[in-house]
Amino acid sequence: MDFNMKKLASDAGIFFTRAVQFTEEKFGQAEKTELDAQFENLLARADSTKNWTEKILRQTEVLLQPNPSARVEEFLYEKLDRKVPSRVTNGELLAQYMAEAASELGPTTPYGKTLIKVAEAEKRLGAAERDFIHTASINFLTPLRTFLEGDWKTISKERRLLHNRRLDLDACKARLKKAKAAEAKATCEGDTVPDFQETRPRNYILSASASALWNDEADKELRVAQTEFDRQAEVTRLLLEGISSTHVNHLRCLHEFVESQTTYYAQCYRHMLDLQKQLGSSQGAIFPGTFVGTTEPASPPLSSTSPTTAAATMPVGPSVAGLAPPGEAALCLEEVAPPASGTRKARVLYDYEAADSSELALLADELITVYSLPGMDPDWLIGERGNKKGKVPVTYLELLS
Repeated sequence: MDFNMKKLASDAGIFFTRAVQFTEEKFGQAEKTELDAQFENLLARADSTKNWTEKILRQTEVLLQPNPSARVEEFLYEKLDRKVPSRVTNGELLAQYMAEAASELGPTTPYGKTLIKVAEAEKRLGAAERDFIHTASINFLTPLRTFLEGDWKTISKERRLLHNRRLDLDACKARLKKAKAAEAKATCEGDTVPDFQETRPRNYILSASASALWNDEADKELRVAQTEFDRQAEVTRLLLEGISSTHVNHLRCLHEFVESQTTYYAQCYRHMLDLQKQLGSSQGAIFPGTFVGTTEPASPPLSSTSPTTAAATMPVGPSVAGLAPPGEAALCLEEVAPPASGTRKARVLYDYEAADSSELALLADELITVYSLPGMDPDWLIGERGNKKGKVPVTYLELLS
């Protein structure tokens, strides 16, 4: 291999000079060129952006994939430029187990039928989770990772180059300072009265000339180093100012992440609400004469979703005419007397705004009296508060007695 010895020796000399300058600065034996306050603020903001982007990226990966072994496997596949194998979600795996259990225990039994219904809901939840992970990875994780592996590496490279240019500049300043000191000393000694040896004053004059030449060379090197430092400082400053654009891009990605997360949780709520209705109907068929409801709090409607989504997730009850048996005229709720027995107290879990005059508006944590009527939708009850009466959804109540 053909080596350029001159270039190798020059690079070694530059490295040695920088090492000496850096060491002297650490021990306080050399002056250091300080950057302006605005430049320091840009550096601090860039470092903060990089550090917090790394933390947000890692924690989002944990949120999307809690299994550390799976994350390591996906990381290795990415580094090897290989496609990550498809992985079933926890909900899909649970759905598979429930379906197999129903098949073995009896799909026609009440327990088997319920297992099948829950398995279908868990399968839909797992599919929604898979879509959410895919969307969040593309719209949120990929831009953050691109910044760390692309823009930040470029900024780090230019910052290291600026640091080296600064060391070269300060080394040239120190060299010029020494040259001026040597020239001043040689000039002073050249102006002294010579002795009887004729060569002595000539030697001092020659030394002063050499010092002046050294001074001119050091001054030229300083101007070159200053020019290179200023140019590199400007390049680095432009890259650091680009962090503002990075913040704008990350802000847009954050909005997209929130939208995908909102969609995911809205889908989960709808799937579970449908499952709850199915289980409520089946519970009424299995245990006749009992109240259809749950004592566990149900998830409230998502206030962050759009009106269309909220309308799609809101339980819809029967009309007032649906409360009466077929063939009879519809009765006004005020004319319907509560049954002699079967009334219960219920605590309201969430605020509920009545859709029409046949429904009763609810406030969270208030106590009301509820009862059911023959032929009434099992997802709804009649609620009374003082002189007011109306339909109320079961999912908004906790039955007490």
